[in-house]
Amino acid sequence: MTNPYLDIHPDVAQAIAQRRPVVALESTIISHGMPYPQNVATALQVEAEVRAYGAVPATIAIVKGRLKAGLTAAEIETLGQTGRSVVKVSRRDIPFIVASGSTGATTVASTMIIAAMAGIRVFATGGIGGVHRGAQQSFDVSADLQELAQTPVAVVCAGAKSILDLRLTLEYLETHGVPVVGYQTPWLPAFFTRDSEFKVDYQLDTAVDIARVMHAKWAINLHGGMVVANPIPEAFAMPRTAIDGAIEQALREAQQQGIGGKESTPFLLARVNELTGGNSLSSNIQLVLNNARLAAAVAGEYEALSASKPA
Repeated sequence: MTNPYLDIHPDVAQAIAQRRPVVALESTIISHGMPYPQNVATALQVEAEVRAYGAVPATIAIVKGRLKAGLTAAEIETLGQTGRSVVKVSRRDIPFIVASGSTGATTVASTMIIAAMAGIRVFATGGIGGVHRGAQQSFDVSADLQELAQTPVAVVCAGAKSILDLRLTLEYLETHGVPVVGYQTPWLPAFFTRDSEFKVDYQLDTAVDIARVMHAKWAINLHGGMVVANPIPEAFAMPRTAIDGAIEQALREAQQQGIGGKESTPFLLARVNELTGGNSLSSNIQLVLNNARLAAAVAGEYEALSASKPA
């Protein structure tokens, strides 16, 4: 039964009904991740990349109180123009935005929720949230991690955002039974860089291998999702020393300005972009496109496998 608050775009609904691959895409990257008009151009480019690789894109948001699995170009334009004035919506915020008839941009966590409602199993994003540096004192842990522990969606990303405490993020995911898969790598990518000092749980080298694990996990009725960590293409990766230096400075400035909670990630990413002369924004766009390509391939293999081996 379809959720009464959910609107599925006709193209997405048709693809789901016909068991064709669909890839969910978040909307916070549009409103909070990049400046206008680059945010709109990137969102449309990511959708086009998903289509080019054989899947149907479903950009997700809340529009005038309606949960949207798939946006029109006009809705994407509105989110991009409105920018950070749009509410950034995680799990806790959804009922308030819906009840008030407001518009909100979805994070990884809320995108997963709406994708699962619509029956979409694969989601492409830039990087997941995680345990923030200094969380021993602040208890600042992204809701993305808890969502991964309970919502059955595979999240294709460039690892965890490098502004985070990667070791504690991996510990949290392990505790909650969320597998972290490295696509063609044994190392956890760190968003702007292709690796880190931390290893993933499993390395899988093809989209079909990833799809087989997804199918097995959910056929066994194991709850939760999966992190598919896909390294940024080598041509667009940034030197770790340059990124680490920019992150350290941005973290100091955030602390001095009292910036925390859901405002910290947009601030840190924007400040790192400034400190790297705009290079990190260019890398961000390329890694999202790269993740969209892999997500489309995984979604295609998962649908093919599900058709031959129903869960």
